[in-house]
Amino acid sequence: MATRTLPDRKPSASSLSARLTAEQLVGAYRTMLLSRRLDDKEVQLKGQNKIFFQISGAGHEAVLTAAGMILKPGYDWFYTYYRDRALCLSLGVTPAEMLYEAVGAAVDPASGGRQMPSHWGHKAYNIVSASSPTGTQFLQGVGSAEATLRAKLLNITEGFEKDEVVLITTGEGQTSEGEFWESLNTASNLKLPAVYLVEDNGYAISVPVEVNTAGGNISKLVRSFPNLFVEEVDGCDLLSSYDTMQRAVDYARQRKGPALVHAHVIRPYSHSLSDDEKLYRPPAEREADAARDPVTQFPKWLVSEGHATEDEIKKIQKEVDSVVLAATDDALAQPQPGPETVYYGVYSPDVDPTSEQFDTEDDPQFSGEPTTMVDLLNGCMKDEMRRDPKILVFGQDVADVSREEYVGKVKGKGGVFKVTWGLQKEFGSARVYNSPLAEANIVGRAIGLAVRGFKPVVEVQFFDYIWTAYMQLRDELATMRWRSNNNFSAPVVVRTTYGGYIRGAIYHSQTGATLFTHCPGLRVVCPSTALDANGLLRTAIRCDDPVIFLEHKHLYRQIYNKSAYPGPNFMIPFGKAKVVREGTDVTVVTYGATVQRAVTAANAVAENGISVEVIDLRTLSPWDREAVFASVRKNSRVIVAYEDALSWGFGAEISAAIADECFAWLDAPVKRIASTDTFVGYAPRLEDAILPQVEDFRKAYEEIVKF
Repeated sequence: MATRTLPDRKPSASSLSARLTAEQLVGAYRTMLLSRRLDDKEVQLKGQNKIFFQISGAGHEAVLTAAGMILKPGYDWFYTYYRDRALCLSLGVTPAEMLYEAVGAAVDPASGGRQMPSHWGHKAYNIVSASSPTGTQFLQGVGSAEATLRAKLLNITEGFEKDEVVLITTGEGQTSEGEFWESLNTASNLKLPAVYLVEDNGYAISVPVEVNTAGGNISKLVRSFPNLFVEEVDGCDLLSSYDTMQRAVDYARQRKGPALVHAHVIRPYSHSLSDDEKLYRPPAEREADAARDPVTQFPKWLVSEGHATEDEIKKIQKEVDSVVLAATDDALAQPQPGPETVYYGVYSPDVDPTSEQFDTEDDPQFSGEPTTMVDLLNGCMKDEMRRDPKILVFGQDVADVSREEYVGKVKGKGGVFKVTWGLQKEFGSARVYNSPLAEANIVGRAIGLAVRGFKPVVEVQFFDYIWTAYMQLRDELATMRWRSNNNFSAPVVVRTTYGGYIRGAIYHSQTGATLFTHCPGLRVVCPSTALDANGLLRTAIRCDDPVIFLEHKHLYRQIYNKSAYPGPNFMIPFGKAKVVREGTDVTVVTYGATVQRAVTAANAVAENGISVEVIDLRTLSPWDREAVFASVRKNSRVIVAYEDALSWGFGAEISAAIADECFAWLDAPVKRIASTDTFVGYAPRLEDAILPQVEDFRKAYEEIVKF
């Protein structure tokens, strides 16, 4: 058995914990016991098939109770993980509310029955909706802490306290995730008021800490981070935990930087009821843990030190059992959410970006000469940043400069494509700034900032490299509103460049929009012209949902898609397609860079008497079903064209919907034009053979009219 050396930090007479009253100490025991009894009750209910999952916080109660005694609910902010029952009880979550989670009750304040038990969340106490993926909370917590920094720099006070901190909790296993290190990098670099609590019980399910962590001790590994307070503590010792947590929280409140408390705790139960620790932990190891159990050891200390009598301890135990029983009866009587609620909170129930409110397309206020998509995207962001002081723009290379002393001495970068050029000069470095080269860092921080009321418009430089952020995008950004039953939201705009036709080869030509259109909760936008880009980006920023805004690199500076500036209130609603060429024989449904190729081919075949109607979808989620179906019913022949690979692409969904809704009107099979089921090659002859070309469209038009 691996030996675990615990820090020797018994409190001295001058320790803060020495000033705790008997009432406070007994109250702490009550919280710890209540947490354990609720765990036990859930185990019992799971065995009776009255709940459907259970994961325990047993053994973690002492340090979590100490943290809850020090931190302030509704003032500080909390990004938790599933063992934090005692913390949440300390902050104000009731036993009944915890059991509402377990039974999947509609009144569950964490998720309305949508998440598994112990996925903590409570809007009243600033406990942000937790999720299952390990380690995703780190960057969001850091983003939330960053919000306090941005608010101070921008003199924003509403929704912020002058010395609030963000608590981010984790097991030691989660510290193996790359996002842990990314978050520490940013928290230390910006001296953010974040407190990490590592609850180290020695095991990540069955994998021991020395396998997860080099040297078996995470706090020893992180001590070189600048501005980071680091301290180890016996997390089963309430008094030592209280003192250590107080020092860490004070450090963060004083804005000295982030803090990390490495608490050695125990796990007296298996990882969850889906696990059996007896398969990998010998009896001697489990017995050693039992000897440190805070729920059994702390009441003995209370009695020995004269803070409570044996009778008082028994009375507390009886009262706690009564509370748990009453909470259980309450929870079991609660109805589950009805099936009519399943769509509630997928998107904002209050702000509808498909509505007329966002449709000013028919009244543009043009000025100036026609210009490129790059310029009109830049102009839109300037408009919106002047309108809303809470808009933040960040990502790799988006600022003009990172070193303030160079401002005014150099022209400025403003993005590799110059889309964000000049924003920092006008709006300052508190609102426009560079991030580390880490895509998850960009998106995770943006989620935390958005939860606190900022509007991040972030840039992932190339779609080809967005995949390291996919966990944050799919499992966090897309789900935040729905999984919290509309208690929390993160309306982030993620701008990213995509697409081929630039000789960019495998890693600068990807067009995988399908990976986002199949994510409920995300809006996906794909403009093909400068004017559409301007209007759609304005809608994306003003709407209350997360948006993936896809900008085709090939289209940035094309002459054929230029437009004059349409004014600061020009908006195009989501889900509104545009008929860019009318026709009576064939309907082509497309978007992005293939729109122009479809039109060019349509003009060519018109000489042969073939009339082609070209529809530009403009947004992919939602997409304009009514416009597409109306055109198909009129023309009876349809081609769906897209730049992504042919198989399993977005065009398959359009084709299937047409087959479902318009089958009776079809005179020919639904055809598709797309890239080959390969990667994109660098050599021009390869790229031309892989991506859809004008000739591919022309041939498809001529073939489909033969049916």
